[in-house]
Amino acid sequence: MSHGELSRHDTLLRFERGELRVEDAAALLGLKRRQVFRLLERMRSDGAAGLISRKRGRPSNRRHSDALREQIVGIVREHYHDFGPTLAREYLIERHGITVACETLRQFMIQAGLWKDRDARPPRPGPWPGPSFPDCRRVRRVP
Repeated sequence: MSHGELSRHDTLLRFERGELRVEDAAALLGLKRRQVFRLLERMRSDGAAGLISRKRGRPSNRRHSDALREQIVGIVREHYHDFGPTLAREYLIERHGITVACETLRQFMIQAGLWKDRDARPPRPGPWPGPSFPDCRRVRRVP
């Protein structure tokens, strides 16, 4: 159970023991009075497991279809394999008429191995400090 679900369970137990009024429990849970009774009924019938979200582990209703995902990844792999997500998105819209959010395209590219997350990329060596640059502490400002 998540922290929020444990807190919800604790609040409902306090209400059931009579430590809280229904209005107070509703305020703590951010629900209406009717929803508190609905949750309490589910907790009584299923126990603490009844408070766990039933959507957990299921795919989102708003996700893109697998066919569209494969089409997008195929186009990006064929034409825009060396582009970042933002530029690839612009070209997908202009040349292919496919509109997809930049973050969605980034996730598609990461899953397909076409893009690495910033944390997964190796650090780029910068020009500072290095043997070709003098020690910056020795430089004096001339008035």
